[in-house]
Order: sequence, then structure tokens, then C-alpha cells
Amino acid sequence: MAIQLYSEHKVYDCTAQTFPLNSPFYLFFSFPESTLNFKFTSTILISFCLFLQFPSRKVEMGLTSSLQFRRRNNKTFLRIFMFLVLSCIPGRTNLCSNHSVSNPKDLPPSNPSDIRSSLVSLDLEGYISFDDVHNAAKDFGNRYQLPPLAILHPRSVSDISSMMKHIVHLGSTSNVTVAARGHGHSLQGQALAHQGVVIKMESLRSPDIRIYEGKQPYVDVSGGELWINILRETLKYGLSPKSWTDYLHLTVGGTLSNAGISGQAFKHGPQINNVYQLEIVTGKGEVVTCSEKRNSELFYSVLGGLGQFGIITRARIFLEPAPHMVKWIRVLYSDFSAFSRDQEHLISKEKTFDYVEGFVIINRTDLLNNWRSSFSPNDSTQASKFKSDGKTLYCLEVVKYFNPEEASSMNQETSKLLSELNYIRSTLFSSEVPYIEFLDRVHIAERKLRAKGLWEVPHPWLNLLIPKSSIFRFATEVFNNIIRSNNNGPILIYPVNQSKWIKHTSLITPNEDVFYLVAFLPSAVPNSSGKNDLEYLLKQNQRVMNFCRAANLHVKQYLPHYETQQEWKSHFSKRWETFAERKHVYDPLAILAPGQRIFQKTTTTTHSSPIQLSKSKETGSPQRYH
Repeated sequence: MAIQLYSEHKVYDCTAQTFPLNSPFYLFFSFPESTLNFKFTSTILISFCLFLQFPSRKVEMGLTSSLQFRRRNNKTFLRIFMFLVLSCIPGRTNLCSNHSVSNPKDLPPSNPSDIRSSLVSLDLEGYISFDDVHNAAKDFGNRYQLPPLAILHPRSVSDISSMMKHIVHLGSTSNVTVAARGHGHSLQGQALAHQGVVIKMESLRSPDIRIYEGKQPYVDVSGGELWINILRETLKYGLSPKSWTDYLHLTVGGTLSNAGISGQAFKHGPQINNVYQLEIVTGKGEVVTCSEKRNSELFYSVLGGLGQFGIITRARIFLEPAPHMVKWIRVLYSDFSAFSRDQEHLISKEKTFDYVEGFVIINRTDLLNNWRSSFSPNDSTQASKFKSDGKTLYCLEVVKYFNPEEASSMNQETSKLLSELNYIRSTLFSSEVPYIEFLDRVHIAERKLRAKGLWEVPHPWLNLLIPKSSIFRFATEVFNNIIRSNNNGPILIYPVNQSKWIKHTSLITPNEDVFYLVAFLPSAVPNSSGKNDLEYLLKQNQRVMNFCRAANLHVKQYLPHYETQQEWKSHFSKRWETFAERKHVYDPLAILAPGQRIFQKTTTTTHSSPIQLSKSKETGSPQRYH
């Protein structure tokens, strides 16, 4: 039996011979000035207790009664001493400082109350709360209620690293997982961690957003910063990020973990295309700075990685000169082929609009009159004669950026581009608004819905990426036979040109240069029935997915959600092995982002690894796909 004491520099072994039975117990060590850990494994403890309780018969027979008496005294002393030592030893003790170090205890707790106590013992700049876990029990989708055990409100990256290392140390003795939560805008519980730890990333926001001007300007921001705040701050310097989402009250870490797609993506790629550098806390608690040239595998893994490999704590994002104004235009089509052909034409041109999106309108009444509150018709008389009742229409929405002194040339360019399109001429509506007002347009709608109590309702959204070769079949069936009305929310549809996108990220897209984002964004009205009912909308989504599978349209989900790992394997296809192998490297215990339901954390109640890798027949090593 041996007791092992170790520091960062040396290991000290003390065998049983250090404590002769017929001599007084006396132990003295001299250690270097460093932090020491006293580590007693279960095997060592059992061996030591057996040694004390069951001495050798040969030794016992050879002892005089006096020696036996002294032996019994020493044995009693040893038991008392070992009890005191084991009850007082901390997991980590700094002999040179009175500052406590936030490192987990050596004997990890296994039940919730002990885990809670261990979390409280962490030395953090921020704090951990237990009484407000209901605030992190649901997300924007509003379909799941899964309260965590605790919420971490970090004030520094080291807080997040300490928490991750602590949970890594708990290992398979607990089922505690971690979810990084931004603004809580996930749809299927992806930002939740049932009986785990939710990290409130907005607490990490630093007081300053650091902007660097020059030939290649960029902004340094916290992973918990909102995009709307970045926009407001960068505009003070006449700059802004290149690519956006439609809704700006989302965190940087949240959108970069998915992609960040909007109407600028055909030109600049998604937001994950426009990142220079990241700071990541991995599933092992390591803090790593990465870019395309430094720790590039982690960099590309995290971008679009659904939170599986690390928590984005800081990002460096490319900027470009920002315009002051935008010309915002909407036109209508009654024929889907003409609509999609014009969209594809616009995204293929070098000199084109700065934003191209579209949406589907099914059986809406008095549509153009509803637009008049924000847009002006090009021909009021003709617009008033247009009737949308009972029709399926397609709206092309485009934007041209400009500064006031460029208004004349902008109007000429816009007129030329519009002349190349085949829309219904009486439906041309336009507006000129400040750049920030256009980008923050969804927030205006949010305020109206909140006022009516219609924001915090279930949102059974479905986001699909559809190859160009399949879009006509999809539109014909879905918009004519499956979706009968969209009064409960918009249906977005627009193409992007993938040839300009970075290929190495974790984002999964169709295998064609041009594909469409189609987003069904309904809200289930409380206490409603029929087409606004949650169950009806969920079944409608399922009918759409069933058709895509039956017609073999090669559709991929954006913001994906699946129930089984086999479905995830189908989603990633040949890239699954690379995804799983990287998970094994950066989060081997599958602690991160449990709400995605891709991997399950290994515990003492599970008998298999959470990360299954196929083996190469020749080498027995995991296969790689590039």
C-alpha cells in the first residue's frame, strides 16, 4: 500500500514501511512552494484500512505483550489520525496563498444536493443561482419546460472554464450537462439543460465593444453580445458587419453556432463566413483562441457546430462601410417559376441589390392596402384595383443601400434592375428608410405582438434548405396542397449562392451551388383551434417533411432538430464521422448542448460511449471525411 502526494513538479510515495508498527507514528515532508494535491484512490484507502485491521499473524505471534500494547496504541492513533486527515483534506490546497482556487473536489458528488453544494464552492467572479431556474426552463419555441439545476451568470471567461472543468471532474458520476444560453431563441429546447447548468451568456457582455478601423476593419465582441448592440456601436464609426439575420436581438455566439442567414447571404455568405477569430471554451474547459490559421480545426468545427464543441466567448467579426439609407422594394408574382427565376437572376449578377429575400402569401385579403402603412405604391390607381383574395402570391423583397448624395445614381441602378424582372407591374411598392430601421424591422413587429400577448406563444417553426433542382416540385406541392393559409405567420423563401461560402464549417447544406431557404414561421395562438392550433401546425410540418422524403428532394434542415442519432447521421451523411470524431476530441464526455439531442452524456447508468465512431477495416482507426 502506498500513499501518493503530488504537486505540479514532483511525486512523493510513502509506503507502509514508513509507519513501523513498533514505533511512534511520525511523518514529516518538505514540499516545494507550489500547490499540492493529496489524492487517495479507493483502492489505496481500502488497502490501508485492511492493513490496519488485519495484521500479519506472524508478526502478532512474535510480539511481546509490551510490544502488542504499543502496537495497539499506535494502531488506534493511526486510525484516528487517518480519519482526521481524510476528513480535512481539500481537493486542492494552496500552501503558499490564502486565496482559494476554484477546482473540483477529488471525490465527486453524485446526487443533486451534493452537486449543488459543489457548485456553490466554486470561486467565481460571477455567481450561480438556483432560485430562478424557471427563467431558463423554456425557449422561444415555447414547447418544452425543462428546468436546469442551476444558472451560471459569468463575469469572465474563467468562470465558464472553471464550471466546465468542474463538471468534467464530476465525470460519469453525474448526468450534469451544460447549455450556453444567449437570448433563448432556440426552437426545440436546444438552449436547455434539464437538471444541468445553463450559462447565461448575456452576463458575459463586456462594457466595451472594441472596434478596429483600417483597410480591413473588424470588431471584437463578447459571445453574449446582441447583434443590435454591435450595429449601434459600429455605426458610430460609419461601419457595420456585412451579413445579418432578420432579427437582431440575438447573441453572437448563438447565431455563429448555427450559421446566421439572411438576405445578404448570397453576396457575403452567412455570418459564419465573416468571422476572423474566435475564443472558445471547449467541453474540457480549455480556453482556446482559434482562426483559419490557428487551431483551424476547432475554428471550423465551432462555426455552425450547434454548440457541440465549445462555447463561443469572444468573436472578431469583419466590418464594411455602412450606408445611411436603404431603398426598400416589394413586388408581387402570381407565377412561382417567374418569381424564382427572377430571384436567381438577381443573385447571379455582380451589380445587383444588396439584399434579396421573398415570401409566400396564401389567401390573404386586401394585402396591398396593408402595405401602405410602410410603403408607397408606384401607381396608386393600378394598385387599388389589384385583388389578392383566394390567390397564392409570391413577394420579391429587395433593398439597395445608398448615402443621400448617391440617391440619383441609386435610383437609376434600381430602375434598371427592376426593368429586367417579370413581376406584376401594378404591385410595385417602395420606401426609403434609415439603414438601422430596415435591419431592425422585425423588432418593430415584436413590440406589436408583445403588446397583444402574442409573442410568448408556441412557435412550431420549420426551416429547410432546398436544392434549386427541387424547389419547383416543392413549391407546387407544398404551397398548393399542404399549406392552405399562412395567416398565422410568414413563409420566407429565397435563394443563396453557395459558391461564395466557406466549405469547412460544420454547417450542412444541399450539394448544389444554389439552394433555397424556406422558413415556415407560424405562431400557435393560445386556446385556438383549427389552423392556428399547435397540434395542427405540427402535423402540417410533418406532412411537409414526409413529402420531402417521399419525393427524394435532398432537403436539409436549417436549425435542425431530430429525435434519434440515426436521423442525425442521415443529416450529416458522409460528414458524420468527422463531426463525431471532433466531438470526441473537444467534448469527450458529451457535456455541451444536450438540447440538440445529438449525443448523450456517459454516466454510470449508461454502458456505451456517447460518441460512436466507425472503425476502418485496415487500421482500426476512425475514418475521416474531408
